[in-house]
Amino acid sequence: MEETTTHTAPAVDLRAERARCERLVALALEAARAGGADAAEASASVDRGLSVTVRLGEVETIEFHRDQGIGIAVYVGRRKASASTADLREASVRAAVEAALAIARHTGEDACAGLADPDRLARDWPELDLHHPWGLDAEGAIALARACEDAARAVDRRIENSEGATVTTHDGTTVYGNTHGFLGGYETSRHSVSCAVVAREGEAMERDYWWTVARDPAELEPAEAVGRRAGERAARRLGGRKLATRECPVAFAAEVATGLIGHFLGAIRGGRLYRRASFLLDRLGEAVFPAWMAIREDPHIPKALGSAPFDAEGVATRARDLVSDGVLRGYVLDTYSACRLGMETTGNAGGVHNVLVAPSLEGGLESLLAEMGEGLLVTELMGHGVNYVTGDYSRGAAGYWVEGGRIAYPVHEITIAGNLARMFRDIVAVADDVDRRGRVRTGAILVGRMTVAGD
Repeated sequence: MEETTTHTAPAVDLRAERARCERLVALALEAARAGGADAAEASASVDRGLSVTVRLGEVETIEFHRDQGIGIAVYVGRRKASASTADLREASVRAAVEAALAIARHTGEDACAGLADPDRLARDWPELDLHHPWGLDAEGAIALARACEDAARAVDRRIENSEGATVTTHDGTTVYGNTHGFLGGYETSRHSVSCAVVAREGEAMERDYWWTVARDPAELEPAEAVGRRAGERAARRLGGRKLATRECPVAFAAEVATGLIGHFLGAIRGGRLYRRASFLLDRLGEAVFPAWMAIREDPHIPKALGSAPFDAEGVATRARDLVSDGVLRGYVLDTYSACRLGMETTGNAGGVHNVLVAPSLEGGLESLLAEMGEGLLVTELMGHGVNYVTGDYSRGAAGYWVEGGRIAYPVHEITIAGNLARMFRDIVAVADDVDRRGRVRTGAILVGRMTVAGD
């Protein structure tokens, strides 16, 4: 067991820390200019957090952390170099700038190296309500984790082991600035409760889990509800069967459908596109989904996990369509990848912001399974068998066989395979049971036909 000697996280005034980060970023930019840089950018952050894990009723870990650091990038002509330090004393920041300037003298020219266009930088931005500190101490976190695990273990007598329940709370501040005159920062928080347990019947064992995550602790599911869901999912998987190899419809439960949309986002990222390593290269303006499909990015949803007023380069974020009427309308680009493609940044340095898949079907998963009739419901995926160059897709899976629009029995030790380009075009429906626990928000997704490999 790992345990710290104190049960109270050190107090941090994040507003004061943001002011300190702003001063240090400004110092770094001034030092870079004085040292001969034509342009520079810097980002400083301070984070704090608590994580507690309880397993089989006993405290397994208590971890407090406080992280800080500053990263600096300098541009000498079209030469770029970077340096960073976790020491936020002024002398250390100046030393990091000097190190970056020294490295720049030895780097090659890159025509696309440089800051974002000043006209695209955020000048005014909305208050997105992203910071909700929990004020949870270790004893409180332990009590929540125990309640969560106890609820999971009480669901069914066949739940005989546990991987533990974990409670985390985290908040911090980040500041970004560059020599175009941009300087901005804000505070964020993220809290979670999770649990994973193991059910056993005879020689068969099955593991499953559940979790809740939110910026505001008041919006977390109750710890006991998380535990019950984890226990029910594990017990329900007992008696799993293998399937004979076949082609059939495949429904992705909402919690795994987010990954399917994540593969789409990965294929339209600028880095893959300019390297010509994506099956969606040169598909802008073409139909890649059914005509009814719509996917939108909205960075300004209050409290959402993917919300941000500006990206990691200070570029203003904005709502936009990625897909409408099934047609690919936009890529996911930062300044560098946009330059390499002869395009403009989309404000996605650092990633996407709240990608929303519009439902096409009311009634949640039950309606989706009724629409499918017979086929496979996937609730867990394993492995990383995705080739972004060709779109070929093959992953281990577990879930349930569906007959007559209802779950018939659990299945395991199978592989599902297809090609993402065809799978996207073959999406039949998206349910309205939207999973909001990440940057991608979607309900369950039904794909018309895939190969399911088993016995």
